[in-house]
Amino acid sequence: MRGTALAAVAMAGVLTLAGCAKDSSGGSSNNSAAPSSGGSDCITAQKPPAAPAAASSSAAAGGKVDGSQLKIGLAFDVGGRGDASFNDAAAAGTDKAKSDLGVTTVSESTASASEAESAKQQRLDQMASSGLNPIVAVGFAYAPAVKAIAAKYPNTKFAIVDDDSITLPNVTPLVFAEEQGSFLAGVAAAYKSKACHIGFVGGVNTPLIQKFEAGFLQGAKTVSSKIQIEDQYLTPAGDFSGFQDPPKGNAKAAAEIAKGADVIYHAAGASGKGVFDAAKAGNALAIGVDSDQYNQKTVAADKDVIITSMLKRVDVAVFDYIQAVAKGDLTVLPKRFDLKVDGVGYATSGGKVDDIKDVLEGYKAQIISGAVTVSDKPQK
Repeated sequence: MRGTALAAVAMAGVLTLAGCAKDSSGGSSNNSAAPSSGGSDCITAQKPPAAPAAASSSAAAGGKVDGSQLKIGLAFDVGGRGDASFNDAAAAGTDKAKSDLGVTTVSESTASASEAESAKQQRLDQMASSGLNPIVAVGFAYAPAVKAIAAKYPNTKFAIVDDDSITLPNVTPLVFAEEQGSFLAGVAAAYKSKACHIGFVGGVNTPLIQKFEAGFLQGAKTVSSKIQIEDQYLTPAGDFSGFQDPPKGNAKAAAEIAKGADVIYHAAGASGKGVFDAAKAGNALAIGVDSDQYNQKTVAADKDVIITSMLKRVDVAVFDYIQAVAKGDLTVLPKRFDLKVDGVGYATSGGKVDDIKDVLEGYKAQIISGAVTVSDKPQK
């Protein structure tokens, strides 16, 4: 996947990084600024060489696959279908399976924010006992339930999004390089900020959401040594209401805007609607997450302030998993859905980052080639 051209990009990227005196933690001591899209002198790093990223690969490639015999169970996380984010992305994967693979049966059920662990187990048990196969659990919160129920039904295939801790032979992890896509969100935020001051709002303070935070911080700091970053979570670990509390998202984002941030990136699920509302009310810009939120109907009133979204292609992972099950070959799935396989990325709807696309594509190519390593732990 790395041809001669990409090797050249990687070498150029290494030379650029060396010339900018940057390391993988994202700092920069070079003051030869590339012009900022926002018109400020915020950007202190040289632009990376603009080049296409390596060709992506996907288990979806190949001949026609018949999935008409599959009966799929889709266990949503908090928020469910219609959250304009994580769950909607998973739903898009099963919707595509219906249109492309001939799947006719998809049974959906949604977790509540305060439900007991036993409720998750009961949900999966009911799906398995009714003959649904495969069953897709959306979110790491399902890990204990998947482990218990998959062991009880060894002939039923399970997949779990965002968890790779289960080693049972009938469980497939669908995990992502969220930090890589979030790095590009951080670059976009720094370039688009007129105040050289940006913000992050996380839903729940967990290792998973910290990956979004880590990439965002590193990307912004890689292109600007001057950037100021506000950084907050809605709820602590264990309190999953942070993914479904728009008013709290609004309050946190409004507080960051009051401190001077003018571009806010959220990784907060359905709470992101509150972040978008705050950005619009505060004359700021926003970056969405998981799905292309510029095109989501539930946040359409705020689309004018959404400059891009960090795409976490849960839809790709879910569809590829279902197709692999229909093929009878799960080995075609990648170990991790990253930039190289189009598992994460950024949205261009609305044309609001078209002017910096060469910058974003340059960093994307450097991450794919290994010239830039993105940390999955926040460096503050």
